[in-house]
Amino acid sequence: MTIQWFPGHMAKARRQVTEKLKFIDIVFELVDARIPAASRNPMIDEIITNKPRLVLLNKADMADPRMTKEWISFYKKQGIHALAIDSQTGSGLKQIITSSKEILKEKFDKMAAKGIKPRAIRALIVGIPNVGKSTLINRLAKKNIAKTGDRPGVTKAQQWIKVGKELELLDTPGILWPKFEDQQVGQKLAVTGAIKDTIINLQDIAVYALTFLKEKYPNRLKERYNLDEYPEDIVSLFDEIGKRRGCMVSGGYIDYDKTAELILRELRSEKLGPISFEEPKEEVED
Repeated sequence: MTIQWFPGHMAKARRQVTEKLKFIDIVFELVDARIPAASRNPMIDEIITNKPRLVLLNKADMADPRMTKEWISFYKKQGIHALAIDSQTGSGLKQIITSSKEILKEKFDKMAAKGIKPRAIRALIVGIPNVGKSTLINRLAKKNIAKTGDRPGVTKAQQWIKVGKELELLDTPGILWPKFEDQQVGQKLAVTGAIKDTIINLQDIAVYALTFLKEKYPNRLKERYNLDEYPEDIVSLFDEIGKRRGCMVSGGYIDYDKTAELILRELRSEKLGPISFEEPKEEVED
């Protein structure tokens, strides 16, 4: 799947981020815990250069806990601090300021030694669309400051947000690369809802999801759709799910569009349980 999607506001965001870096102490890189590699922007490393970083694995409640622990260990081996959080419930958010202080201790100690008065940590929060930046900011600030939505690309401008006396956040629009060279990256982003459903083929993504689940989480799939055994191929599996869920059209045929929508909706709403679509070992191999 080759998807090209680089709206003007995203190109502008990159320029704005680069301009604001001189005011920033630390970068919060927000990724989707289900797809930590696919949901990070390859341009981020070159944009933030040598700024200290804290990776926030958001939506951790939707990811496989065992796999999330492996990802945190993976980052640690690279010398990168990472936290598993859930911006919807607030889980893990208290650790953000604590971890930031640890990361910036040397810098702030030097400032204190020079007689500079203590000030709030200034953080830049970056991430691709629909990864939960606005929800996280609102939760940290304890009020609805940033716009939120269940579709990608809601945030369109930058703004500073105060989080108590210890933290100031700079929110930015989501930045997404102009082209997905790796087909699986596009599929993982699409299956988790990071790409607008209106610009992708839902049947293709549902096939990707079923193929993945059949390999990695076979019992979840069987339990959810009451399957005694797996059909020989994915088309037959599609048919079976469509029949069992009443996704039919006149003549007794399967409505594949409706079946695809149902599969993705149930997957994204955790009807099949917490699922991770990536393993750290895949990233090492790449």
